[in-house]
Amino acid sequence: MQISRNKVAIIGAGQVGATIAFSLVVQEVCAEITLIDINQTKALGEASDLQHGIEYFGRNTKINAGTYADCKDAEIVVITASAPYSGELDRLEMMDKTANIVKDIVPKIMESGFDGIFIVVSNPVDIISYLVYKLSGLPKSQVIGTGTALETSRLKQHIGQLLSIDPRNVEALVLGEHGDSLVVPWSLARAGGKNLMEIINDNPEHSMIDLQQIEESTRNAGFDVLKKKGNTQYGIASVATGIISAILRDEYKAIPLSTLMEGEYGVTDAFCGVPAILNRYGVVDIVELHLEEKEKEALLSSVKVIKDNIKRLNL
Repeated sequence: MQISRNKVAIIGAGQVGATIAFSLVVQEVCAEITLIDINQTKALGEASDLQHGIEYFGRNTKINAGTYADCKDAEIVVITASAPYSGELDRLEMMDKTANIVKDIVPKIMESGFDGIFIVVSNPVDIISYLVYKLSGLPKSQVIGTGTALETSRLKQHIGQLLSIDPRNVEALVLGEHGDSLVVPWSLARAGGKNLMEIINDNPEHSMIDLQQIEESTRNAGFDVLKKKGNTQYGIASVATGIISAILRDEYKAIPLSTLMEGEYGVTDAFCGVPAILNRYGVVDIVELHLEEKEKEALLSSVKVIKDNIKRLNL
């Protein structure tokens, strides 16, 4: 893979794409951002609006609107383009329309000579990531879905609030589908270095904590936001920024994201959410956790949902 410059191209200048661009600028992650959208006027407007504020940021990030040809020298291409949300209660309901959009986009990106890393945000992200992997022909390390990174952040936030502890001091994660069949391996959850079940058993004030309710809240959090404001943008933009930062800064950071499985956890030929280590070349390793038997079974059931829908792509 040729890495030539600190540049990120974002496909889709809607609320998610524009918010990712803003987050990248605020956190000074990259040197250049190119926004690409079927509505070129919208992309130009978002790029101009962002560029106008550079005086007050810590880095002179170059921001512009472009075309697929501009992906040629990008290190990372972020795909946010998807079918518009119209009240679906399951991310899988958006699959067919979004898949058709991605089938049009990816070949055009590859025709530019792009040989960097794809980060897929479009839902259903596990299935669309697999589609991008197949269409692009790139190594598996260079195609990454945002996976269960956002659910993991939501889970940690919820646990932190219940325990009155900084969620960044909570160790917990979500595995499997970015969707209804997600899995929370409670056996691995810790807070402040202590096993969560021990905290609940040792502290009467936490005895009423309902793990099933926490899991359900994590599962429904995205749609709860959608019902209240019509879209989600800040959470997923933060996730995408974190993944991009880990790559461009060569951090070797473990993030629960969607990546191709080749035997890990007993799963093959599917993208699903698992902790993976990122460096400047993409996914360098998958972390295999020791799950309890019921957790393994739940993960395999979640992967079956993903695989059943991958078959609908007719690849």
